Amino acid sequence: MNAVVRLEQDFSNVIDAIIGPGIGVFPHFIDSELVAALRHDLASLPPWELTPAAIGREQHQQTNEQIRSDKTRWIEGDTPAQRYYLAIMTSLRETLNRQLFMGLKDYECHYALYQAGDFYKKHLDAFRGRGNRRLTTVLYLNDDWQEEDGGELLVYPFQSKTVLHRVQPHAGTLVCFLSEDFPHEVLPATRDRCSIAGWFRIDDPIAPARRL
Repeated sequence: MNAVVRLEQDFSNVIDAIIGPGIGVFPHFIDSELVAALRHDLASLPPWELTPAAIGREQHQQTNEQIRSDKTRWIEGDTPAQRYYLAIMTSLRETLNRQLFMGLKDYECHYALYQAGDFYKKHLDAFRGRGNRRLTTVLYLNDDWQEEDGGELLVYPFQSKTVLHRVQPHAGTLVCFLSEDFPHEVLPATRDRCSIAGWFRIDDPIAPARRL
């Protein structure tokens, strides 16, 4: 994999989406070489490093398989693929701050593995006026995904039951949206479904053991 991060990457479509509807879906946001490296990185993790995902924050954190059943592992820049991806998202954060004055200080993200039948019910990533997450990202790593495989991301307008976006988790596609404004859910799939879920925050990073 080329070690030189494309810091000149054009983020204008992301900027336009956040200014406009507050959400965008961007196929081929990450090139296939990096997607393959990230997918291999996730597949190489020992099973015990992928832990049941929790809901809630800090002392209120808990697992609840009635709400979500995926497994996650925080990305800390341990491998070249991770560092490459984090550098791209740092560049995006700097662009968002420079052009939209969002005051984003940090980006945190984790691998998410949804095995066949796993799901995440409808939820918000941040409650209005009560959270530090301002912008959510989801990057998909799934090779040769077919519509019959399921696993769609459904995104809703705030306080609405009407589906705004129905996203197939194709490799390289990035979804980016305002964390407080768009409830969303992950439907069960018939095969393993891999992604990177991330959040741009307006405060400093918190200890991994205390994260959502």
